[in-house]
Amino acid sequence: QVQLVESGGGLVQPGGSLKLSCAASGSILGINAMGWYRQAPGKQRELVAGITAAGNAAYGDSVKGRFTISRDNAKNTVYLQMNSLKPEDTAVYYCNAKGLLSTSAEFASWGQGTQVTVSS
Repeated sequence: QVQLVESGGGLVQPGGSLKLSCAASGSILGINAMGWYRQAPGKQRELVAGITAAGNAAYGDSVKGRFTISRDNAKNTVYLQMNSLKPEDTAVYYCNAKGLLSTSAEFASWGQGTQVTVSS
């Protein structure tokens, strides 16, 4: 089993910044991809950003130029730096990780979610 623990959410004013963190733990052999998704009330879950073990990143169109994803492979941790936040960024943000367990079985895990609210 792999556990993902997110932190860093909260309330911020429009134009402000937040940094989310997600740490993976468990019997992990390696993590191939890590990413952040979000889900706003009444909307489907959408990809915010993803990053491979090699550091190749991809972003959703709505966050390009404002959000930056990074990871620390030694700590099995992924980060999401969010700048120039807008009210429409308000959502529950979920961390996702895919990789291999020490048994060589594949895993795909989700975090419990962290609330980000952008409001004045």
